Amino acid sequence: MGKFFLKLLKYIMITFISLVSILFVIGFLFIQFSPQFGGESSDELKAEYSKYPYYSEGKFSNLIPTTMDMNTGKAIRMLPEFFKNDPARLPDFELPLEKRDSLELVQDSIPTRLVWFGHSAFLLQLDGKNILIDPMLGEVPAPNPLLGKKRFSKELPIEIEKLPKIDLILISHDHYDHLDYESIQKLKAKTAKYLVPLGVGAHFERWGVDRKDIEEFAWWEELELDSIRFAFTPSRHFSGRGLGNRFSTLWGSWVIQGTSDKLYFSGDSGYGPHFKEIGEKYGPFDFAMLECGQYNENWKEIHMMPEETAQSSLDLQANAFMPIHWGAFTLAMHSWTDPVERVMKRSNEIGANVFVPKIGEFIELSSETRITETWWIKP
Repeated sequence: MGKFFLKLLKYIMITFISLVSILFVIGFLFIQFSPQFGGESSDELKAEYSKYPYYSEGKFSNLIPTTMDMNTGKAIRMLPEFFKNDPARLPDFELPLEKRDSLELVQDSIPTRLVWFGHSAFLLQLDGKNILIDPMLGEVPAPNPLLGKKRFSKELPIEIEKLPKIDLILISHDHYDHLDYESIQKLKAKTAKYLVPLGVGAHFERWGVDRKDIEEFAWWEELELDSIRFAFTPSRHFSGRGLGNRFSTLWGSWVIQGTSDKLYFSGDSGYGPHFKEIGEKYGPFDFAMLECGQYNENWKEIHMMPEETAQSSLDLQANAFMPIHWGAFTLAMHSWTDPVERVMKRSNEIGANVFVPKIGEFIELSSETRITETWWIKP
């Protein structure tokens, strides 16, 4: 009987080790060959990046010391909390969403306006140009659908196939909830140009975009295209799409100045002095889109708390701002409405003009931006 149990135990151990080995090989091959992970900059480009003071030994860094207070052990310990089935992290009703028709996006004399797709994705129509900002338009912000949670809304305001010709795509950084492989594949045929941070161009090249259509930016670099001026400005965050390539590409925010309207898009950022510096150099802004969601005390230096979001709008000298990086996905442990509740409360206290549009609603800068309904509250 003892020999039988020893043989059984040996068989179980061999089976377990074999399964682990197979999973390891599958994971390794997936990371190595799956296009979702993007590409890597050439040695020549990396040598060029070395001229910037915030690039050293193959990595970019923030302008001020920044830690996430999250080592591997702590991250593993937090996994049960992250995947905990907490009803407050998801809407328990169908979110109101305004559908957009392709014809209304190609009318003549369109005023400056935006359409929010939830999270940090926008269509901006400015001076006759169609500009997509961080177009993560897929269902799951992960390299594989099994590795993330689905979008709150069952549909988008308008499907990618019905979007008009896109003049520009702006990218703030290469994380999956801001740069989506499947979305880019669908957008390639209708997109003329891509403005991206240093290093991010390699992802687009691997995905079949011609290098001549890609413009990479360092912090504070500017570009004028027709009547629109773009400036890539700092944020306090990090980058990376795979194991071992964190900080390999740059991250940042965008200043977009048209003939009569000036906008700011924060990308992802912890709070810091860069907001005031950007406001002094480029402000005041007519409208700012500011990160406000997916925060936690363990990573507060790379994702602002809602109270800091409200303060950053004043630092930027924004006439009005809207909280972004919420309303679409669960990527942290707070309730799904915590960002909007807290940022509204603090904005009222300090006199910041906050605007919270519905997903799909036209945000027209020629009109007064004000909250018309608290759509995030269950009817």
